[in-house]
Amino acid sequence: MFVAVSTDCFPEITMPELVDVFTDLEFTTLEISLRENGTPLSPSRIEDDFEKAIFLSRDCHRLNICSYDVHIDAVGQEYLDQFESVCKLGKATKVVTLTVPSAELGTPFNEEVERLQKLVEIAEGEGVRVAMKSQIGRLSEDPDTVKVLCDNVRGLGLTLDPSHYYCGHYRNKNLDKIMQYVFHVHLRDSKKDQLQVRVGQGEIEYGKVISQLARVKYDHALSIQIAPMSDVDQRQELRKLRLLLESLL
Repeated sequence: MFVAVSTDCFPEITMPELVDVFTDLEFTTLEISLRENGTPLSPSRIEDDFEKAIFLSRDCHRLNICSYDVHIDAVGQEYLDQFESVCKLGKATKVVTLTVPSAELGTPFNEEVERLQKLVEIAEGEGVRVAMKSQIGRLSEDPDTVKVLCDNVRGLGLTLDPSHYYCGHYRNKNLDKIMQYVFHVHLRDSKKDQLQVRVGQGEIEYGKVISQLARVKYDHALSIQIAPMSDVDQRQELRKLRLLLESLL
């Protein structure tokens, strides 16, 4: 296992500056969030600006890229077309894991299985893999549903975000049964009633999570995903969590 950091930690900074910031903070691995922000790394623009998207992704100097966190606003066939472009970007930049949200609560189970099967099929065609993120308010908020989805969609994995289980309705459920499906991990500190707090003020048991992952021989990224907080030194928060996680590995 190794520690990585998400570009979502500094959403207002563009890629070249981000690389300098994360290098100064002594990170070696980066997760790039693909969002609709008007840049060539927006999902809707990747196909049109494919060479520029490749350039921006590769232009990370000393930082390795471990994954893409994919947020597509389009629906229907347009969603699938944009997702295919992201998969091609993954192949071109040698990034294997793509994180996507699962469907919102209330979506029929069979409908979500069919959607995820399509995504996995598209991804496998480009040599990349799909991980749905554990997330409150979506089907993946329940570990039991995650297991059933992964069992029904061959090749589907999970981006484990322990905070969304700890703060959700299923905090008392054992997560061991879903560890075998983990392709990627997002981390921050949280309390039961607050999804994100300052590092050290929350109750996330990082050591336990790492032990659970080690038992299934997980050897990929632990990606720090801390959203900026008002009146808090973001760089200090990232440095604290990096050092804490590295001390546990």
